[in-house]
Amino acid sequence: MNRLSIPRFGFAVAAACTIAYVGCVFVMMTVPQETAIKFFNSLMHGVDVTTIMRSDMPIWETILGTIETFVLGWLFGAFIACCYNCCAKPLRSTELGS
Repeated sequence: MNRLSIPRFGFAVAAACTIAYVGCVFVMMTVPQETAIKFFNSLMHGVDVTTIMRSDMPIWETILGTIETFVLGWLFGAFIACCYNCCAKPLRSTELGS
């Protein structure tokens, strides 16, 4: 099995999580609150987000949330890559093509 690059995989997961977070911010900024609630309720498979939905977040909280999402995404991606690399079987010379 090939080994994963820990920093690259961490960055890929962090970028994907950050894009999803920014997408959620975009939805919250562009649609009415009732539409956003219906949208996020449909994503959460029956969990009612009405009581936890905030539409009046200051910009600094949004920026901080974006940074936190990136950092946590990188850490989670790096953890996955570490686990994958530790559990991967080493390649035999016949598998390498030599």
